Amino acid sequence: MTDRLELMGAPGSPYTRKMLALLRYRHIAHNVIWGGAMGAPEGYPKPKVALLPTFYFRDSDGDLEAVVDSTPIIRRLEQEYNGRSVIPKNEALRFLDLLIEDYADEWLTKAMFHFRWAFQTDADHVAPLLIHWANPNLPDEQASAMAAQFAKRQIDRLYVVGSNEITAKTIEDSYVRLLGLLDRLIREQGFILGSRPSACDFALHGQLTQLTQVEPTSMALTNKYAQRVRAWVDRMDDLSGHKHGDWLADDQYGSLQGLLSEIGRTYAPFLIANAAAVQSGAEHVEAEIDGRKWQQPPFPYQAKCLVALREAYQALSADTRERIDGLLAGTGCETLFVAA
Repeated sequence: MTDRLELMGAPGSPYTRKMLALLRYRHIAHNVIWGGAMGAPEGYPKPKVALLPTFYFRDSDGDLEAVVDSTPIIRRLEQEYNGRSVIPKNEALRFLDLLIEDYADEWLTKAMFHFRWAFQTDADHVAPLLIHWANPNLPDEQASAMAAQFAKRQIDRLYVVGSNEITAKTIEDSYVRLLGLLDRLIREQGFILGSRPSACDFALHGQLTQLTQVEPTSMALTNKYAQRVRAWVDRMDDLSGHKHGDWLADDQYGSLQGLLSEIGRTYAPFLIANAAAVQSGAEHVEAEIDGRKWQQPPFPYQAKCLVALREAYQALSADTRERIDGLLAGTGCETLFVAA
Protein backbone atom coordinates (compact mmCIF):
# COMPACT_ATOMS: atom_id res chain seq x y z
CA MET A 1 0.00 0.00 0.00
CA THR A 2 1.37 3.42 -0.95
CA ASP A 3 -1.25 5.80 0.49
CA ARG A 4 -0.88 7.01 4.06
CA LEU A 5 -3.33 5.19 6.29
CA GLU A 6 -5.94 7.48 7.82
CA LEU A 7 -7.80 7.13 11.06
CA MET A 8 -10.02 9.25 13.26
CA GLY A 9 -9.53 9.19 16.99
CA ALA A 10 -9.14 11.14 20.22
CA PRO A 11 -6.38 11.38 22.85
CA GLY A 12 -8.88 10.35 25.52
CA SER A 13 -9.68 7.10 23.69
CA PRO A 14 -7.52 4.24 25.00
CA TYR A 15 -8.01 2.28 21.77
CA THR A 16 -6.87 5.26 19.71
CA ARG A 17 -3.71 5.45 21.82
CA LYS A 18 -3.23 1.70 21.46
CA MET A 19 -3.32 1.88 17.69
CA LEU A 20 -1.27 5.07 17.27
CA ALA A 21 1.55 3.58 19.34
CA LEU A 22 1.37 0.41 17.26
CA LEU A 23 1.47 2.34 13.98
CA ARG A 24 4.53 4.28 15.15
CA TYR A 25 6.32 1.09 16.18
CA ARG A 26 5.51 -0.61 12.89
CA HIS A 27 6.63 2.42 10.84
CA ILE A 28 3.26 2.58 9.08
CA ALA A 29 2.77 6.04 7.57
CA HIS A 30 -0.51 7.48 8.79
CA ASN A 31 -2.59 10.60 9.28
CA VAL A 32 -4.69 10.92 12.41
CA ILE A 33 -7.82 13.06 12.35
CA TRP A 34 -8.60 14.34 15.84
CA GLY A 35 -12.31 14.51 16.40
CA GLY A 36 -14.00 11.58 18.03
CA ALA A 37 -17.13 13.00 19.63
CA MET A 38 -17.64 15.32 16.67
CA GLY A 39 -18.34 12.36 14.37
CA ALA A 40 -16.88 11.39 11.01
CA PRO A 41 -15.23 14.25 9.12
CA GLU A 42 -16.99 15.56 6.02
CA GLY A 43 -16.48 13.34 3.01
CA TYR A 44 -15.55 10.25 5.03
CA PRO A 45 -17.80 7.19 5.39
CA LYS A 46 -19.42 6.37 8.72
CA PRO A 47 -18.83 2.98 10.36
CA LYS A 48 -21.77 0.72 11.19
CA VAL A 49 -20.96 1.27 14.87
CA ALA A 50 -19.40 4.58 15.92
CA LEU A 51 -16.26 3.54 17.80
CA LEU A 52 -12.79 5.01 18.19
CA PRO A 53 -10.50 4.78 16.47
CA THR A 54 -12.17 4.57 13.07
CA PHE A 55 -9.78 3.45 10.33
CA TYR A 56 -10.33 4.35 6.69
CA PHE A 57 -9.11 1.58 4.42
CA ARG A 58 -9.39 1.38 0.65
CA ASP A 59 -11.72 -1.36 -0.57
CA SER A 60 -11.25 -3.37 -3.77
CA ASP A 61 -12.71 -0.51 -5.81
CA GLY A 62 -10.40 2.07 -4.25
CA ASP A 63 -13.18 3.64 -2.18
CA LEU A 64 -12.80 4.42 1.50
CA GLU A 65 -14.43 2.07 3.99
CA ALA A 66 -14.78 2.85 7.70
CA VAL A 67 -13.51 0.03 9.92
CA VAL A 68 -13.50 -0.28 13.72
CA ASP A 69 -12.38 -2.84 16.34
CA SER A 70 -8.67 -2.73 17.08
CA THR A 71 -7.97 -6.46 17.42
CA PRO A 72 -8.94 -7.50 13.87
CA ILE A 73 -7.45 -4.26 12.52
CA ILE A 74 -4.07 -5.24 13.98
CA ARG A 75 -4.28 -8.59 12.16
CA ARG A 76 -5.28 -6.84 8.94
CA LEU A 77 -2.28 -4.54 9.21
CA GLU A 78 -0.06 -7.60 9.61
CA GLN A 79 -1.30 -8.82 6.23
CA GLU A 80 -1.06 -5.50 4.41
CA TYR A 81 2.18 -4.04 5.79
CA ASN A 82 5.50 -5.84 6.03
CA GLY A 83 8.05 -5.67 8.81
CA ARG A 84 8.18 -5.12 12.58
CA SER A 85 5.40 -7.58 13.33
CA VAL A 86 3.57 -7.42 16.66
CA ILE A 87 2.13 -10.94 16.36
CA PRO A 88 4.45 -13.79 17.45
CA LYS A 89 5.01 -16.56 14.92
CA ASN A 90 5.22 -19.11 17.72
CA GLU A 91 1.75 -20.66 18.03
CA ALA A 92 1.67 -20.76 21.84
CA LEU A 93 2.89 -17.18 22.23
CA ARG A 94 0.44 -16.02 19.57
CA PHE A 95 -2.43 -17.50 21.58
CA LEU A 96 -1.19 -15.98 24.84
CA ASP A 97 -0.83 -12.63 23.11
CA LEU A 98 -4.48 -12.78 22.04
CA LEU A 99 -5.65 -13.76 25.53
CA ILE A 100 -3.75 -10.93 27.22
CA GLU A 101 -4.81 -8.41 24.58
CA ASP A 102 -8.43 -9.38 25.14
CA TYR A 103 -8.02 -8.96 28.91
CA ALA A 104 -6.57 -5.47 28.44
CA ASP A 105 -9.23 -4.41 25.96
CA GLU A 106 -12.23 -5.81 27.82
CA TRP A 107 -11.36 -5.99 31.54
CA LEU A 108 -8.80 -3.23 32.09
CA THR A 109 -11.15 -0.83 30.34
CA LYS A 110 -13.52 -1.35 33.29
CA ALA A 111 -10.85 0.19 35.51
CA MET A 112 -10.32 3.01 33.03
CA PHE A 113 -14.04 3.83 32.93
CA HIS A 114 -14.41 3.39 36.70
CA PHE A 115 -11.55 5.68 37.69
CA ARG A 116 -12.61 8.25 35.08
CA TRP A 117 -16.24 8.61 36.11
CA ALA A 118 -16.87 7.05 39.56
CA PHE A 119 -15.06 9.84 41.42
CA GLN A 120 -16.37 13.38 41.05
CA THR A 121 -12.94 15.01 41.11
CA ASP A 122 -11.77 12.73 38.30
CA ALA A 123 -14.90 13.38 36.26
CA ASP A 124 -14.54 17.13 36.74
CA HIS A 125 -10.92 16.88 35.62
CA VAL A 126 -11.41 14.82 32.48
CA ALA A 127 -14.71 16.06 31.07
CA PRO A 128 -13.36 19.42 29.80
CA LEU A 129 -10.25 17.68 28.44
CA LEU A 130 -12.36 15.34 26.34
CA ILE A 131 -14.18 18.28 24.79
CA HIS A 132 -11.02 20.30 24.17
CA TRP A 133 -9.33 17.23 22.66
CA ALA A 134 -12.22 16.91 20.22
CA ASN A 135 -12.28 20.61 19.31
CA PRO A 136 -9.95 23.16 20.94
CA ASN A 137 -11.64 26.05 19.12
CA LEU A 138 -14.94 25.97 21.01
CA PRO A 139 -15.85 29.03 23.12
CA ASP A 140 -15.41 28.45 26.85
CA GLU A 141 -19.11 28.60 27.63
CA GLN A 142 -20.00 26.07 24.96
CA ALA A 143 -17.14 23.76 25.93
CA SER A 144 -18.19 23.86 29.59
CA ALA A 145 -21.79 23.03 28.74
CA MET A 146 -20.73 20.15 26.51
CA ALA A 147 -18.37 18.83 29.18
CA ALA A 148 -21.11 18.83 31.80
CA GLN A 149 -23.54 17.11 29.46
CA PHE A 150 -21.02 14.46 28.43
CA ALA A 151 -19.94 13.80 32.03
CA LYS A 152 -23.53 13.23 33.12
CA ARG A 153 -24.08 10.82 30.25
CA GLN A 154 -20.95 8.82 31.10
CA ILE A 155 -21.59 8.77 34.85
CA ASP A 156 -25.10 7.52 34.18
CA ARG A 157 -23.56 4.73 32.06
CA LEU A 158 -21.10 3.49 34.70
CA TYR A 159 -23.32 0.49 35.37
CA VAL A 160 -22.94 -0.69 31.76
CA VAL A 161 -19.25 -1.58 32.20
CA GLY A 162 -19.82 -2.98 35.67
CA SER A 163 -18.72 -0.05 37.82
CA ASN A 164 -20.99 0.28 40.85
CA GLU A 165 -20.85 0.20 44.64
CA ILE A 166 -20.82 -3.61 44.63
CA THR A 167 -17.93 -3.97 42.20
CA ALA A 168 -15.79 -0.91 42.99
CA LYS A 169 -13.32 -2.58 45.35
CA THR A 170 -12.86 -5.54 43.01
CA ILE A 171 -11.97 -3.19 40.14
CA GLU A 172 -9.65 -1.03 42.23
CA ASP A 173 -7.80 -3.96 43.84
CA SER A 174 -7.39 -5.60 40.44
CA TYR A 175 -5.75 -2.47 39.08
CA VAL A 176 -3.28 -2.23 41.95
CA ARG A 177 -2.31 -5.90 41.58
CA LEU A 178 -1.81 -5.42 37.84
CA LEU A 179 0.58 -2.54 38.49
CA GLY A 180 2.76 -4.84 40.57
CA LEU A 181 2.68 -7.59 37.96
CA LEU A 182 3.59 -5.23 35.14
CA ASP A 183 6.34 -3.64 37.20
CA ARG A 184 8.04 -7.03 37.55
CA LEU A 185 7.60 -8.04 33.91
CA ILE A 186 8.92 -4.71 32.65
CA ARG A 187 11.90 -4.86 35.00
CA GLU A 188 12.80 -8.41 34.00
CA GLN A 189 12.14 -8.47 30.25
CA GLY A 190 10.99 -5.08 28.95
CA PHE A 191 7.63 -6.16 27.55
CA ILE A 192 5.01 -8.80 28.22
CA LEU A 193 6.22 -11.51 25.84
CA GLY A 194 9.92 -10.72 25.78
CA SER A 195 12.18 -7.84 24.82
CA ARG A 196 9.97 -6.71 21.93
CA PRO A 197 6.36 -5.47 22.01
CA SER A 198 3.41 -7.53 20.87
CA ALA A 199 -0.24 -6.66 20.38
CA CYS A 200 -0.98 -7.21 24.06
CA ASP A 201 1.61 -4.60 25.06
CA PHE A 202 -0.15 -2.01 22.93
CA ALA A 203 -3.54 -3.01 24.36
CA LEU A 204 -2.27 -2.56 27.91
CA HIS A 205 -0.59 0.69 26.90
CA GLY A 206 -3.82 2.11 25.49
CA GLN A 207 -5.78 1.69 28.71
CA LEU A 208 -2.82 2.77 30.82
CA THR A 209 -2.40 6.04 28.92
CA GLN A 210 -5.61 7.09 30.63
CA LEU A 211 -5.10 5.36 33.98
CA THR A 212 -1.53 6.61 34.47
CA GLN A 213 -1.65 9.97 32.69
CA VAL A 214 -5.19 11.35 32.85
CA GLU A 215 -7.32 10.15 35.79
CA PRO A 216 -6.02 11.69 39.06
CA THR A 217 -7.05 8.84 41.38
CA SER A 218 -5.48 6.04 39.34
CA MET A 219 -2.48 8.27 38.57
CA ALA A 220 -1.87 8.60 42.30
CA LEU A 221 -2.06 4.82 42.74
CA THR A 222 0.39 4.35 39.88
CA ASN A 223 2.86 6.84 41.35
CA LYS A 224 2.55 5.16 44.75
CA TYR A 225 3.03 1.57 43.62
CA ALA A 226 4.67 1.48 40.19
CA GLN A 227 6.40 4.53 38.75
CA ARG A 228 8.22 2.13 36.42
CA VAL A 229 4.87 1.34 34.78
CA ARG A 230 4.16 5.04 34.27
CA ALA A 231 7.58 5.44 32.63
CA TRP A 232 6.93 2.39 30.44
CA VAL A 233 3.66 3.89 29.22
CA ASP A 234 5.47 7.08 28.25
CA ARG A 235 8.10 5.09 26.32
CA MET A 236 5.50 2.86 24.66
CA ASP A 237 3.88 5.89 23.09
CA ASP A 238 6.65 6.07 20.49
CA LEU A 239 8.73 2.94 19.90
CA SER A 240 9.59 3.89 16.34
CA GLY A 241 13.28 3.67 17.26
CA HIS A 242 13.04 0.46 19.29
CA LYS A 243 15.13 -2.39 17.96
CA HIS A 244 13.31 -5.65 17.52
CA GLY A 245 14.36 -7.70 20.52
CA ASP A 246 13.27 -11.31 21.03
CA TRP A 247 10.16 -13.16 22.04
CA LEU A 248 10.25 -15.32 25.17
CA ALA A 249 12.13 -18.57 24.77
CA ASP A 250 10.31 -21.84 25.45
CA ASP A 251 11.74 -22.10 28.96
CA GLN A 252 10.73 -18.54 29.91
CA TYR A 253 6.93 -18.81 29.73
CA GLY A 254 6.78 -19.15 33.52
CA SER A 255 7.29 -15.39 33.79
CA LEU A 256 3.66 -15.01 32.69
CA GLN A 257 2.16 -17.04 35.55
CA GLY A 258 1.36 -14.02 37.69
CA LEU A 259 -0.40 -12.12 34.91
CA LEU A 260 -2.30 -15.20 33.77
CA SER A 261 -3.42 -15.81 37.36
CA GLU A 262 -4.72 -12.24 37.54
CA ILE A 263 -6.67 -12.78 34.32
CA GLY A 264 -8.04 -16.03 35.73
CA ARG A 265 -8.94 -14.33 39.00
CA THR A 266 -11.01 -11.55 37.44
CA TYR A 267 -11.63 -11.61 33.70
CA ALA A 268 -12.22 -15.36 33.28
CA PRO A 269 -15.12 -15.64 35.77
CA PHE A 270 -16.65 -12.49 34.32
CA LEU A 271 -16.46 -13.80 30.75
CA ILE A 272 -18.08 -17.10 31.70
CA ALA A 273 -20.88 -15.48 33.71
CA ASN A 274 -21.47 -12.86 31.04
CA ALA A 275 -21.75 -15.48 28.29
CA ALA A 276 -24.24 -17.45 30.38
CA ALA A 277 -26.34 -14.34 30.98
CA VAL A 278 -26.33 -13.40 27.29
CA GLN A 279 -27.30 -16.94 26.28
CA SER A 280 -30.13 -17.18 28.80
CA GLY A 281 -31.41 -13.66 28.23
CA ALA A 282 -30.89 -12.73 31.89
CA GLU A 283 -31.14 -9.08 32.90
CA HIS A 284 -27.98 -9.20 35.02
CA VAL A 285 -24.63 -10.91 35.09
CA GLU A 286 -24.27 -12.50 38.52
CA ALA A 287 -20.86 -13.84 39.53
CA GLU A 288 -18.34 -14.08 42.31
CA ILE A 289 -15.07 -12.40 41.36
CA ASP A 290 -12.12 -12.21 43.73
CA GLY A 291 -14.33 -13.39 46.61
CA ARG A 292 -16.92 -10.66 46.10
CA LYS A 293 -20.26 -10.37 44.37
CA TRP A 294 -20.20 -9.00 40.84
CA GLN A 295 -23.28 -7.60 39.13
CA GLN A 296 -23.76 -5.74 35.86
CA PRO A 297 -25.90 -5.87 32.70
CA PRO A 298 -24.85 -8.50 30.13
CA PHE A 299 -22.51 -7.34 27.40
CA PRO A 300 -23.10 -9.20 24.10
CA TYR A 301 -19.79 -8.13 22.55
CA GLN A 302 -17.83 -9.70 25.39
CA ALA A 303 -19.76 -12.93 24.87
CA LYS A 304 -18.34 -12.84 21.33
CA CYS A 305 -14.88 -12.33 22.82
CA LEU A 306 -15.21 -15.61 24.68
CA VAL A 307 -16.30 -17.36 21.49
CA ALA A 308 -13.27 -15.92 19.67
CA LEU A 309 -10.87 -17.07 22.39
CA ARG A 310 -12.35 -20.55 22.36
CA GLU A 311 -12.10 -20.74 18.59
CA ALA A 312 -8.43 -19.72 18.79
CA TYR A 313 -7.87 -22.39 21.43
CA GLN A 314 -9.53 -25.07 19.32
CA ALA A 315 -7.41 -24.07 16.32
CA LEU A 316 -4.19 -24.83 18.22
CA SER A 317 -2.23 -27.91 17.23
CA ALA A 318 -2.50 -30.80 19.68
CA ASP A 319 1.03 -30.28 21.01
CA THR A 320 0.54 -26.55 21.50
CA ARG A 321 -2.84 -27.03 23.17
CA GLU A 322 -1.24 -29.47 25.61
CA ARG A 323 1.43 -26.90 26.39
CA ILE A 324 -1.14 -24.12 26.84
CA ASP A 325 -3.19 -26.37 29.12
CA GLY A 326 -0.15 -26.94 31.30
CA LEU A 327 0.65 -23.24 31.44
CA LEU A 328 -2.92 -22.21 32.28
CA ALA A 329 -3.51 -24.97 34.85
CA GLY A 330 -4.20 -23.44 38.25
CA THR A 331 -4.37 -19.86 36.98
CA GLY A 332 -8.16 -19.80 36.56
CA CYS A 333 -7.80 -19.16 32.83
CA GLU A 334 -8.24 -22.87 32.16
CA THR A 335 -11.94 -22.49 33.03
CA LEU A 336 -12.42 -20.47 29.85
CA PHE A 337 -11.67 -23.51 27.72
CA VAL A 338 -13.25 -26.39 29.65
CA ALA A 339 -16.24 -26.39 27.30
CA ALA A 340 -14.27 -25.36 24.24
